[in-house]
Amino acid sequence: MLVVDDSAFMRKIISDMLASDPAIEVVGTAANGAVALKQIAALEPDVITLDVEMPVLDGLQALEKIMQEKPLPVVMLSSFTEAGAETTIKALQKGAVDFVAKPSGTTPVDLEKLRSNLISKVKIASQVKVSSRLTGWGGLRLFKPTGKRRSDQLPKKLVLVGASTGGPKALNELLSRLPDGLPAAFLVVQHMPAGFTRSLAERLDQNSQLRVKEAEDEERVVAGTVYIAPGGYHLRVEQPLAAGSELRLHLKKGEPVNGHRPSVDVLMLSAAKLKGFDLIGVILTGMGHDGCQGMRALKETGARTIAEARDTAVVYGMPRAVVEAQLADRVLPLPFIASEIIRMTNEK
Repeated sequence: MLVVDDSAFMRKIISDMLASDPAIEVVGTAANGAVALKQIAALEPDVITLDVEMPVLDGLQALEKIMQEKPLPVVMLSSFTEAGAETTIKALQKGAVDFVAKPSGTTPVDLEKLRSNLISKVKIASQVKVSSRLTGWGGLRLFKPTGKRRSDQLPKKLVLVGASTGGPKALNELLSRLPDGLPAAFLVVQHMPAGFTRSLAERLDQNSQLRVKEAEDEERVVAGTVYIAPGGYHLRVEQPLAAGSELRLHLKKGEPVNGHRPSVDVLMLSAAKLKGFDLIGVILTGMGHDGCQGMRALKETGARTIAEARDTAVVYGMPRAVVEAQLADRVLPLPFIASEIIRMTNEK
């Protein structure tokens, strides 16, 4: 385990937090990305925590070099600032396994939350084989972003997507392979804290022909748009009137479900109550089982379901739960999920 942070105080705090777990050994620290690259060669750590903002070679630049020279599981540490969130999303799409948001304070509660998150995410990262992800799965068409066509049409179909660890990169891969003009709307739950999902939506929008945005309360659902659940809020979809009426999104804080807010199950269970819409459920990479109950409810309505295959999942937890419960109609490597969604959404 290598800890990289320009603050000596944070290096000490993070190292002590990680070392408090007997399963984790901190073999070294580094004050910037340039030093980190030398330490990686000398110490050969299994996992790296990497601060986003550093002098000489910042976190994003260091991450790019790590992924080029010696791919390793990397957990980013980010501030809650807008700039920090934007950089973190870029890092996740460039190969970082996950991130931990630095607390705004240093109270015992703040520090214990940071310790718990760090240990959990470092342990998950240690199980990831970074170099093998998506290797050999190229060759399918990616659609370049163009001028987005704004639609006010009610979608004929809804695609409900759940993801956690590894999800930002998986979502980028999925959405970049979908053309505009699909008669469907996409509702997405990505496990992520408040303050980061807007940057995620903006980044995904830059790489997709579909319009991607952070969902808003009471927003009307239209075809050709991808709605990302805001961090810290559960997302539900409802029909205000009779079957075939317009759809509206609802956001609510509520208690975490399966340890998450937003929760995939909350979204999918709300969608299972809709009348007159074809539904498609998709579970991508992630730890745990959030989405399994929701996929069961979707299947009971006659919806079709897709789970990401072990071959490409960064963490084969959420997809595994769905597959082992026999709730997936199709189990596919990530690059092939888009073509299956295109086929399903274009069926009459």
